[in-house]
Amino acid sequence: MVQVKAIKAFSDNYIWCISNEAEQTAWVVDPGQAEPVLNYLSEHNLTLSGILITHHHYDHTDGVAALVKEFRDIPVYGPRHSPFKGITHGVSEADKVTVYDYTFTVLATPGHTLDHVCYINDELSFTGDTLFSAGCGRLFEGSAEQMWHSLCKLRALPDECKIYCTHEYTQANLAFAKAVEPNNEYLLSYSDEVDTLRAKDEISLPTQLGVEKQINPFLRSNIATITDELPDELKINLDLNEPWQRFAGLRAWKDKF
Repeated sequence: MVQVKAIKAFSDNYIWCISNEAEQTAWVVDPGQAEPVLNYLSEHNLTLSGILITHHHYDHTDGVAALVKEFRDIPVYGPRHSPFKGITHGVSEADKVTVYDYTFTVLATPGHTLDHVCYINDELSFTGDTLFSAGCGRLFEGSAEQMWHSLCKLRALPDECKIYCTHEYTQANLAFAKAVEPNNEYLLSYSDEVDTLRAKDEISLPTQLGVEKQINPFLRSNIATITDELPDELKINLDLNEPWQRFAGLRAWKDKF
């Protein structure tokens, strides 16, 4: 039986562990730290078989070297032209990666970084720092237009697809989403559910794409009214008839929120 479980790292990162109980092996996604992974593998009597990397940031890659040292010759999949040099199997748009029963298609999703990729299929997808629950990654390297097109690729997934992102940012993202859409009843109700989970120290992930289409202002930038609450000073020089420019305004607002 294949399972996906969260390994907590740093203050708010999740390293996703895809494990096969019958084989007693596992893959991990974006191991920013090695120690929590090693502890989890030991506790569950698992051997590491491979690593998936979404982008080069340290909190997604710093644990790779120690894991590869411990489990020699394991494959490390990641963006083909990444600044991170620990990748052994470079992947690009439309490449396939098979992990146990799952075959993932690689999506190039520049925006947060230029090398960012996601590993997707109709059942579950690993979105790194591109798509969060109720949010998206900051634009450290790419443009707003690039990020909007990346989000549109993910938006095409089935509503039932589970979204495994890398950070527990959901409550903060929902606070912003409620400022954007203060009358979105689905959003308000969902925010209450997440508050209940977090009060019990339970994680808010994975989310589902269908939920995100209802609560995530960045995925909803195709809606003409999504910028109604956008501060006037952020509307300057934007053509709010263009979805990617509505996205750009929302992202600029979130950066200051």
